[in-house]
Amino acid sequence: MSVLKGKVALVTGGSRGIGRAIVGALAKAGATVTFTYRSSAAPALELVEELTSEGCAVRALVSDASSTVEAARVVRDIVRTDGRLDILVNNAGIARDGLIIRMSEADWDDVMRNNLRSVFACCRAASRQMVAQRRGKIVNITSIVGVHGNAGQANYAASKAAIMGFTRALAKELGSRNIQVNAVAPSFVETEMTSRLTEEQRRAVLGHGAKRGVAQPGQVAGFVAFLASDDSDLVTGQTFIVEAQHLSEKGKPLVQLPG
Repeated sequence: MSVLKGKVALVTGGSRGIGRAIVGALAKAGATVTFTYRSSAAPALELVEELTSEGCAVRALVSDASSTVEAARVVRDIVRTDGRLDILVNNAGIARDGLIIRMSEADWDDVMRNNLRSVFACCRAASRQMVAQRRGKIVNITSIVGVHGNAGQANYAASKAAIMGFTRALAKELGSRNIQVNAVAPSFVETEMTSRLTEEQRRAVLGHGAKRGVAQPGQVAGFVAFLASDDSDLVTGQTFIVEAQHLSEKGKPLVQLPG
């Protein structure tokens, strides 16, 4: 599969979970991929070694995606090394769950900075290059929690809902430059982050899904790879809910537009 051959991609938060799977999907589809991580150096280096051994072009950079200075530095580095930037996937994010009456300002601000400000910082840096190229793909990873909300996750839900509005606005800004901007809102995905949810929170998130299945990161990554490809040129400004089906054919995810 080489639908992304010749493309250059940046994935934020690519060392674990969904981000790790996205890095693999884009690289195996032929893209040259740079991914960022803020900590967890060992998993990042393991991923680079694994994909490089399979003939993929992948590298990892330490960077805080929420920093406008660092986001600009990463984009400059990619353009200097690879000559262009075709794909940006904003995946970096955290959760600091708790009931609003006990939530600290620090927990609110940390989630907003890591989940929302990072999307702004990286989109601003990447869009300048994409506008010059008159072509590009931006995929923002949000969450079904941003669509339906979830008790104990007011900060997380607010940040993810904001990403959807940001996606719609940016798609209108960049559409005339042949740049497509879309968002993917996974339902429950089995990752290290979701493993920390309480059983009540797990049931609440699963209850929002049409099929109430548990998806694997690779299923979400496959749809992101589609949005990063030329096959999605007619799609922009959309948020897609991606969730597992209990009886899915060949393990493919169910994709739907939120109502």
